[in-house]
Formats: sequence, C-alpha cells, structure tokens
Amino acid sequence: MSDNDLRAELERLRQENEALKKGATRGVSLKVSEKGGLSVYGLGRFPVTLYKEQWVKLLDMSDDIRAFLKAHDSELKSKE
Repeated sequence: MSDNDLRAELERLRQENEALKKGATRGVSLKVSEKGGLSVYGLGRFPVTLYKEQWVKLLDMSDDIRAFLKAHDSELKSKE
C-alpha cells in the first residue's frame, strides 16, 4: 500500500470509530439474553442481566432503593 492509501484507510477508520462511539450513546435498551434473562443496555460499559424473578424482586424494592439513595446522597458518587 502506498502512503496515500494508508492515510485514506486511517481516516476512514477514524470516522468509523467516531460513528461507533456516537452510536453507543443512543440510550437504554432491553433485550432477552441467550439464557433467557433480561439485559438492560446503555447504563454502563456492560449490560445488566437478571432473570425475571430477580427483576421483579428488584422492582418491588424500588421505594427502598430511592429512600436509600436519598439517605446516602452525600456518600454516593454521580457519573454526570
């Protein structure tokens, strides 16, 4: 490959990389995993995957979780 070809390829890869980075910030999405769990994508680097019973248990605790967050607000870090 010539220098011009290498530079063109490098620029194409940079643009592709930027497009992939922008696509990663699309928001939160849900998917059924291969093993039948519910995966939530978009919260962090990796998906959060739990089985149905685990999600129900966690959702039933939502008031407790919110109260805990409020009570420990000064101790907890925020990503934003």
